Amino acid sequence: MLLSSKLSSNKNKDLIRNLNNLGRLPKSFDYNFLIDLLEHENYKVRTLAVKNLAKSSNFSLLDNYVELVQNDKSSSVRREAASAIGRLKDRRAKNIMFQNLNDRDPEVVLQFIRGLLVFKMDEDVSSQLLKLNHPNEIIKEIIEREFNIIDFSPNSDHVSSPNYLKNTIVHGDTRDIIKKVPEESIHLTFTSPPYYNAKDYSVYKSYKDYLRFLKEIFREVFRVTKEGRFFVLNTSPVIFPRVGRKYSSKRYLIPYDIHPHLLEMGWEFIDDIVWVKPESTVKNRNGGFFQHRKPMAYKTNARTEYVMVYRKKTNKLIDWNIKQYDQKVIDSSKVKGEFESSNVWQIDPVSDKIHSAVFPSKLCDNVIKFYSFKGDLVFDPFAGSGTFGKSALKNNRFFFLIEKKEEYIKRIKENVFQNLEYKYFPKVFTKKKFLNLK
Repeated sequence: MLLSSKLSSNKNKDLIRNLNNLGRLPKSFDYNFLIDLLEHENYKVRTLAVKNLAKSSNFSLLDNYVELVQNDKSSSVRREAASAIGRLKDRRAKNIMFQNLNDRDPEVVLQFIRGLLVFKMDEDVSSQLLKLNHPNEIIKEIIEREFNIIDFSPNSDHVSSPNYLKNTIVHGDTRDIIKKVPEESIHLTFTSPPYYNAKDYSVYKSYKDYLRFLKEIFREVFRVTKEGRFFVLNTSPVIFPRVGRKYSSKRYLIPYDIHPHLLEMGWEFIDDIVWVKPESTVKNRNGGFFQHRKPMAYKTNARTEYVMVYRKKTNKLIDWNIKQYDQKVIDSSKVKGEFESSNVWQIDPVSDKIHSAVFPSKLCDNVIKFYSFKGDLVFDPFAGSGTFGKSALKNNRFFFLIEKKEEYIKRIKENVFQNLEYKYFPKVFTKKKFLNLK
C-alpha cells in the first residue's frame, strides 16, 4: 500500500523520483500500475515505467514494448523498450528484434543487438547480424568483435620487448629506421612530430605532403605497438606567416587534420588533454587589437597544445593488458601522490640551448606514469633533445629514440644521462647504445 501510494503522486517530479528509486520489486507487486504509466504524458515517466516493468521478465508485456518502439515519440522511451525486449532473453522475441535491426535510431539497434547476442550461437542470429550492413561505426565494431572479424595481433609476450631496442638511440630518418622495428615490440609511444614548416628542421613541399609523412610514420607506430597499448601525440595548430602586407597568414589545424587518419589506421581515441602554458611564455598576437580594438581583427594568444591519447584497437579491455604483468610490477608502478585529475594540464614550457621545442620533464613524467608500467619499452620517433628518454630512465622504463639531426643526437648524449641519481634505480636501466641505421 505504501509503495502504491508513492506511485500515485499527481506531481511528475515526485513520481519520477519514486520510479527512479524503485529497487528490486516483490513478487506480489502489481505491475498494472506501471502499464498504465506507459501512456503518461511525461516521457521520463514512460521511460522509467518501462525500465521497471523490464524487471518482471514477463513475456506477456512484449506487445507493449513493441508498441512503444514503433510509435513512441521519445527516443529514450523507444531505447528503453528495445532494452526491455532484449532483457526478456526469450527466443520467441528474436523475430521482433530481427525486424527492427534497421531502425532509424542506432541506440535502438544496439539494444536489439545486445538482446540477440544472448543467442549468438543460434545460426539464424549469427546470419542476421553478420549480414547487417549498418552505417553506424559502433554497431559495426561490436559485430566485428563478437564474430572475430577484426584481425587482431597475435598474442605475443605482452610484457617483454627486444633487448637490442632497450635504451637505444638511433641517428637517422624515422621513415627508414622504424621499418626495421619488429611488430608488437613497443609498449608506449609519446612524440611531438616536427611542425609543418614552422622550424628550420621541418620543411615540406605542401601541407598535404606533411600529412602524408605523418601518416606513414604513425601507421608504422601502430604496427610496432603491442595490442591494446597507447600512442600519445602532442601537436598544436601552427601559423604560416603572411608573405607580404596584402596577404594574410594561414593557420593549420594539425591535431584535427591528423585525427581521422589515425582512426582509419586502427587507433581508438581515448582522451584529449590540453596542455596550458602561462600567457607570458607565448607569442603575443593581440598587440594590434589592444591598440585599435577593431572587430574582426581580434586574435588570441595561443597558450595551449593538444596531447591526444590513442589506444591500439583490440577486443580486450584494459584490464587484460594490466593482468599480463606480475602483481609486484603492478604494485610498484602505481601512481603515487597527486595526479592530474582533469584533461587540463598546466605545465610551464622549458627552453634548451640546442633544440627550440623541447618536452617539459613534467609532461613526459605524466605520460610515462599514466600509460606504462615499470620495465616497459617506450618510444619517441622524433626524439629531439631526448627528454622523453631521460624521463623513462627516471621512472624505471627502457627507452627507444630516433632522431634525424646530428646536433640533436649530440644533445641527447649530453642530456639523457645527465644529473641522474643511478642509485635510485637498477643499473640495467643505465646501459645505452648510440647507433645508426647500418
